[in-house]
Amino acid sequence: MCHYCGCREIPLIKEFIAEHAEVTDLAGKALRALDRGAVDEAARLVPRMAAELRSHWQGEERGLFTVMREDPEYAGYIAALEREHRELDAFLAGLDLHDPAGRQAFETAVQELYAHISKEEDGLFPASLTALDGPEWDLSMRAWREAHPG
Repeated sequence: MCHYCGCREIPLIKEFIAEHAEVTDLAGKALRALDRGAVDEAARLVPRMAAELRSHWQGEERGLFTVMREDPEYAGYIAALEREHRELDAFLAGLDLHDPAGRQAFETAVQELYAHISKEEDGLFPASLTALDGPEWDLSMRAWREAHPG
């Protein structure tokens, strides 16, 4: 985890990273529940994880991703991240943790989520420091607030 560029001091990036921590905490709790054989407990955690991800993705995609994708240098990177969002959302919506194959697939999906988060925290977020100007940060923050009313 990078701590050199200073992007973690930007309020919006702090919020995104806190959301990543919340999601990975829920995923970890679900995995530990599965390890204990508490499938129903894990099955209750996954919808919370999915809901947190959806609001997080809305804030990212309608804000930071929107302004960064305008630069051709980042457009493909953003498109791949958004594709991963859609794939994980569809996967979680159809997940059956009572099926052993579903439990295994969930473990794989969590590992892929960790890699996805790394692409954002170690790649996109540091790049945003030099890529965005004041109005673009304002638009990004507005989009995050809209995704998190109250």
